[in-house]
Amino acid sequence: MPAWLLFAVLAAILYGFHQVFTKLAANGISDGLGALVVEGSAALTVLLYLLFLGLTHWNQRATPAGVGVSLLTGVCVGAGTVCFFILFQKGGPLSAVPMILAGGAALMALTGIVVFKESLSLPKVLGIVLSLAGLFLLKYSSR
Repeated sequence: MPAWLLFAVLAAILYGFHQVFTKLAANGISDGLGALVVEGSAALTVLLYLLFLGLTHWNQRATPAGVGVSLLTGVCVGAGTVCFFILFQKGGPLSAVPMILAGGAALMALTGIVVFKESLSLPKVLGIVLSLAGLFLLKYSSR
């Protein structure tokens, strides 16, 4: 088993619960405050992880470019969280989230192929096409 696979499964589970909890919270907190609580608690979680590393084996490093791109990532996560709160507050179904995330997965796969020169294969092309088809079908599933 590849060393990263366990973390991929854990990330999928955690991000899945992220959307379930966002859906549950959406009617009890406004979009901006909800996103602030989500992202603030996420920052606290990471801070506790860094504290753990500081007490055990600090292995953290940073470059200016790494910090800059991480800031852009944070902007995307924060804005995306606000969008999910609004989506759920406007009656969007939790079952739509996999199709929405599949659209993001297609974007990531295309970026990997075009920008990072990752290999192109039939399964990747099929995955991209099916992800985009799922996003397209989302439009018709809420009629």
